[in-house]
Amino acid sequence: MIMKTVVEPAKNTSWSMVFADFKEITKVRLAVSVVISSIAGYLLGAFEVSFISLLLLAFGGYCMVGASNAFNQIIEKDLDALMKRTKNRPIPSGRMSVNMALVVAIILTILGVISLYILNPKTAMFGAISIFLYTGIYTPLKTITPLSVFVGAFPGAIPFMLGWVAATNEFGIEPGTLFMIQFFWQFPHFWALAWMLDEDYKKAGFKMLPTGKKDKGTALQIIMYTIWMMVISVVPVLGITGRLQLSIPAAVIVFLMGTVMLFFAFKLYEKRDNVSARKIMLASVSYIMLIQLVYVLDKFI
Repeated sequence: MIMKTVVEPAKNTSWSMVFADFKEITKVRLAVSVVISSIAGYLLGAFEVSFISLLLLAFGGYCMVGASNAFNQIIEKDLDALMKRTKNRPIPSGRMSVNMALVVAIILTILGVISLYILNPKTAMFGAISIFLYTGIYTPLKTITPLSVFVGAFPGAIPFMLGWVAATNEFGIEPGTLFMIQFFWQFPHFWALAWMLDEDYKKAGFKMLPTGKKDKGTALQIIMYTIWMMVISVVPVLGITGRLQLSIPAAVIVFLMGTVMLFFAFKLYEKRDNVSARKIMLASVSYIMLIQLVYVLDKFI
């Protein structure tokens, strides 16, 4: 009885650590946000909502994002060990071997492609493209040029669009518009995050800010991309984006949400401090979640 009391908690602790490492190597919060984006895109594109299709999209989407993040952490394991925010990740901390991480990444890739292919081939193709761009091009470029952020914005913009393609098996003006919304959104979001983490990034040699510095030039680019994001986000109200439409009240709400981000972007330009960068980063997270909600509600209400 004594041995059982001692051993059982150890097993529970072990399994909980394995689960925690799995969540960390797949970046569970990022993966879930991507799944939500793809589901929003699906709801916008679907003529009739299928629960099974939603499950396949959610599962496949999580697998693809999880695989991308696992491959990324394998490639950057030595660099992760240099940074405060990443040194305790499963691989650099020694809790997970590279071989084990590779097995996880490969299995997730296979499961993700199969799940998305069941929906339709185009969805699987875009999912596979996102993994390739993220791990094969964006990740290596991070230590070479700030243009890596531009490259990384492509796979990052796929989820919202992916949902529409999953629902319709078509790529046109509608999913293209959803892609552009999330594409332009990523620049103020990620540069604000990179601003906050600049010192840590420099330890690993990552070149993430457009000017390489936390200066007015970087802040100005954040402002410009925020404006482009605001413009493309309300374009559907003009009735030129096919079945993707937005009512005037919804467009006003979306535009006002964008002005909040723009306000914080100007504050960053003025103060150029981490507090201002954090505010625009948090505002951007709220923006992308709320705009998807507004678009979906506007369709069904």
